[in-house]
Amino acid sequence: MLTIDSIPIEDTFAEAFPMTAARLIVTAATPEWARTAGRVATGYASSVIGCDAEAGVERELGPEETPDGRPGVSLLLFAFSREALQKAAVNRVGQCVLTCATTACYNGLPVVKEKAIRIGGNLRFFGDGFQISKKLEGRRYWRLPVMDGEFTCEDFFGTTKGVAGGNFLIVGESQAAALAAAEAAVAAISRLPCVILPFPGGVVRSGSKVGSKYKKLRASTNDAYCPTLRGQVKTALPEGAGAVYEIVIDGLDLAAVEEATRVGVRAACRRGVLRISAGNYGGKLGPFHLHLHKLLQPG
Repeated sequence: MLTIDSIPIEDTFAEAFPMTAARLIVTAATPEWARTAGRVATGYASSVIGCDAEAGVERELGPEETPDGRPGVSLLLFAFSREALQKAAVNRVGQCVLTCATTACYNGLPVVKEKAIRIGGNLRFFGDGFQISKKLEGRRYWRLPVMDGEFTCEDFFGTTKGVAGGNFLIVGESQAAALAAAEAAVAAISRLPCVILPFPGGVVRSGSKVGSKYKKLRASTNDAYCPTLRGQVKTALPEGAGAVYEIVIDGLDLAAVEEATRVGVRAACRRGVLRISAGNYGGKLGPFHLHLHKLLQPG
């Protein structure tokens, strides 16, 4: 069996699936206001099982990295189609970025006309006829009058086919041990570009399986990994396991999700962890299979 720092790595794979992704660059007068806009705009976006999009802050940006020379954040949004992504992005920018003090919003991906979504062009109507458009280097921007000046938002945003649902499971001897390992994994992955961890704090406590005894539900609790159900179901927990946390990864491409898996698993292999596994649904959930042994083999 493959081990990392004496922690067994189960010979299994995570299943990920394609989603359409966009990158939004949000800037503000100060880093604090940029962080506020990014945090609010990516709220309630943990899983498309119940949310309009999966979203998160990719990283913070210095003034030298943004279109207007101000501090900012890079956000990644994922949805199952361009239409769904546009609707979610327009709503989130309109409700959470436009409303936030001093902000502006810019596209962060190459624009291919037939694959673009329109954000500024849909939000311009809030200007009530006082909005102004300006084209610079082939890119159109909308300026909407607001009570602290103007809100600038780019018209069209590029999209790409991303990969969502990459994951691994941290099986710990206690809640404290498993959570400390999960936090270490989140800290390591958060330093990587092109990926987000959409769940609260990057950690999932309510891992799910496909389907349910209730016909209306697409997903339900992953009972095989619930410590309180040991003895009532066919458990996947080893002896002594007290808690399991899942790390879910969305990325702009498969390579980014694979690298995040490698970095995160290695960071999670620490004292109190009994095993590292992954959400495997027999290959039925998604076409991208991230085999832990293949990704983590030395060399």
